[in-house]
Amino acid sequence: MGEQYGFHFNAKRCTGCKTCMLACKDGHDLDSSVSFRQVYEMQGGGWTVGEDGSLHQDVFAYHVSLACNHCSAPVCTEVCPTGAMRKGEFGLVSVDERRCIGCGYCALSCPYHAPKVDRAVGHSAKCDGCAVRVAAGKAPLCVESCPLHALDFGPIAELRKRYGTCADLPPLPASDETYPNLAIALPVCVEKGGDGVAVRAAIANLREIV
Repeated sequence: MGEQYGFHFNAKRCTGCKTCMLACKDGHDLDSSVSFRQVYEMQGGGWTVGEDGSLHQDVFAYHVSLACNHCSAPVCTEVCPTGAMRKGEFGLVSVDERRCIGCGYCALSCPYHAPKVDRAVGHSAKCDGCAVRVAAGKAPLCVESCPLHALDFGPIAELRKRYGTCADLPPLPASDETYPNLAIALPVCVEKGGDGVAVRAAIANLREIV
């Protein structure tokens, strides 16, 4: 398998433009109902009036760009009954289309909902980290297309040295479920924390979107 590769996501830079999503869909010629990368918006908070009539706010918003995290303990490979879902070169998880029967166990089990059952082609499909491009020394399409350089890709050990080891950001599931190969630069509102009330409320409401 060799060196494990993964993604870096910088939530301070992402504006939610979805260029990464569109580049991926176009480059892989995906059906309109299938997306290998998703962009989610987290927002919450509001305004309150103090006893002296002054206004106070705890409004926040940030975006999360998410694809397959090519986990170190991928549940999709564990539940696949035919062995079609497996880790390969660079530690990237991909689907063997010849073995996949389209049962959807991978899609149901992945906490990040990375695999999709593409009914147009009759089997599961997912982000494979643009393995062919990576083998040729190129970056994945989503990384190359991001206008604000909010995404990076490479050996996860190097990414963690450069960007840190954080892999938890609401509304994503806890990283100790599957040990995603992901390094996140947190948005300022989460990094600073504030009083945390608005962020926790939004997390409670939106945790289920991923």
